[in-house]
Amino acid sequence: MKKSLVALAILAAAGVASAQSSVTLFGVVDATYAHGSGKGVGSSSKSQFTNSGYNSSRIGFRGTEDLGGGMSASFWLEAGVANDNGSGALTSTNNQATGSTGGGGLTFNRRSTVSLASGLGEVRLGRDYTPQFWNQTVFDPFGTNGVGTTQTLNGTASAATGAVRGSLGGLVAVRASNSIGYFLPGNLGGFYGQFQHYLGENNQNGLATEDDGKGSAIRLGYANGPVNVAIATSRTKYAQTLASAAVAALPGMPGIAPGAAAVGAVPAGGGDVKSTNIGGSFDFGVASVMALVTRDRVDAAASVTGKGALIGTLIPLGAGQIRAAYSTYKTDAAGGPKAKKIALGYVHNLSKRTALYTTFARVTNSGGANSSLNGSVTSTNGRSTGYDFGVRHSF
Repeated sequence: MKKSLVALAILAAAGVASAQSSVTLFGVVDATYAHGSGKGVGSSSKSQFTNSGYNSSRIGFRGTEDLGGGMSASFWLEAGVANDNGSGALTSTNNQATGSTGGGGLTFNRRSTVSLASGLGEVRLGRDYTPQFWNQTVFDPFGTNGVGTTQTLNGTASAATGAVRGSLGGLVAVRASNSIGYFLPGNLGGFYGQFQHYLGENNQNGLATEDDGKGSAIRLGYANGPVNVAIATSRTKYAQTLASAAVAALPGMPGIAPGAAAVGAVPAGGGDVKSTNIGGSFDFGVASVMALVTRDRVDAAASVTGKGALIGTLIPLGAGQIRAAYSTYKTDAAGGPKAKKIALGYVHNLSKRTALYTTFARVTNSGGANSSLNGSVTSTNGRSTGYDFGVRHSF
């Protein structure tokens, strides 16, 4: 009887596989040895076995069904994985501090979407990357992963020693939940674009916070041959009374440990978050050069504006690639905190799916900033250094 049941289960599985032949299991396992050290009074160093130093560790499922007439339906479920300890990653259910969940079991925090596509473009629903993040990662030689992650995304640190802080882009700097998006078709002579609208899903009860986590964003670009340039802008609503936003966790923020307190990521008192960036790259053959300029603003009672910039390069070298970048981020908060980072790395491809890599970075602080690397702590206006060694395998 048991053998019969097993046989029926196998046949059923085979039937599903046949009907859904385009379903794909994919993922990345990236193991990293990371070290960071700070300078000055109260500083510390830290060494750890962690993950995602080159590419974000993940596991996912995606599939497409041909509906005929040039239309298709597809799904994409992708979960972040901390392969150093086996845990899952945080997600946000409502783009607000109150919606952080996960960090233990598997959550499809990276992307969970269903979509319909045709010659007119694609409509996508669910949790997805925000348009403003694409420029951050596409035009960063380090792809917003590891110790070399651009400072335009990592931002500066608060005056509280050891506090972790992202840029003023806030909780939707990377992804947004409860979204609907539209992507232009890919046959526009190199022009591309994305529009996204997302909800905080709060009760409409007349309170100042009823629209928290609700926002819209758009990205337009042009890529043809060696040239790629794009601009993006977004606005997310948060009531100025939302002091709790100042201690929100940043689920899935590159370069920041899952669940770390984002002290100062949004000023106490809250306020709408507006982010705009423009980036570009040019491939000369012997090297690719890229640049990015960002501006974030929080319309709190005492508004704060952050400005950042990056310039970097990717240089092919045999079976590998040299990566280098200089990035900076500064806000107009009291003292004018500013963090500047230089990063240099090398990736050696053992095959199309397996690579060894190393990255070195140093961040210098001024104006009251104390940004630090790889979990270390540095003093106010001190500097921090860090390095990664790792291996990445994709499937």
